[in-house]
Amino acid sequence: MAVERFPGLDLRAATLDALHAYARVIGAYAATGREKRKHWWHASLRPSLRGLATGVIFGPADFELELDFVNSQLHVRTLETASSEPLTGQPSAELASFVRDVLGPLGVDESVGPGEKHLSDATYPEYAANEAAAMHGAIASVAAAMGALRAGIREESSPIQVWPHHFDLSMIWLPGQKIRGQDPRDEEYSDKQMNFGFAFGDEGIPEPYFYVTAYPTPAALPSVELPEATTWRTDGFNGAVTLYKDVAAMQAPHDYLLGLWKGLLQAGQEHLAIDD
Repeated sequence: MAVERFPGLDLRAATLDALHAYARVIGAYAATGREKRKHWWHASLRPSLRGLATGVIFGPADFELELDFVNSQLHVRTLETASSEPLTGQPSAELASFVRDVLGPLGVDESVGPGEKHLSDATYPEYAANEAAAMHGAIASVAAAMGALRAGIREESSPIQVWPHHFDLSMIWLPGQKIRGQDPRDEEYSDKQMNFGFAFGDEGIPEPYFYVTAYPTPAALPSVELPEATTWRTDGFNGAVTLYKDVAAMQAPHDYLLGLWKGLLQAGQEHLAIDD
């Protein structure tokens, strides 16, 4: 089945909330099963061929977890075994139990994986598999555009990753400079950076949207001329915001995003490295 690029996203809350909850389950395995990396890159998920995956987690039994949005399944893979569970809108606690039942006999300690705060007994009876497949199409489309942007960056950049907590797709550019007055050992607060991201919606913007932020925000960045459909937002956070539905309706959405991001990246390269 070919993936539709930038498909329409008419999502029911049940589908979005269910996959968000499931992402937090497998994200907890990434967070607790790996050594810490700066900016918490060990705790994020990666876009996969059919959804989101932890990548290989090494231990007594090396394993990988994947949320398959296309076929609505959770896959647990080891070197010798592969187990799957259908995604039907069941509670995240039930899905976590399935993973533990597969990995426990292989020697994976119970300390690896989600604690109670990551789990819920809530059910999602209106979960729709076709909506999950559309979400995968959006993730794949955005990840492809981010990959094209990242390929042209000479400085350090993060993996293209999904954060389970906020459920947003993100790629960070790091020019290398530190913020004056911050402890250089604390990369969260001392590293200058720009974040190119995509979220399925939240309390501030209740529909899918793209965002670009900078830390710290250079004084000149909000005055950069933006293309039609993108605006600078100052309530909630400072950043450039573009609604997904506007991009999806364009003749060349990939080109639009790449042009937008490259323009803002260039502005960041001009101002972020020197603005203190």
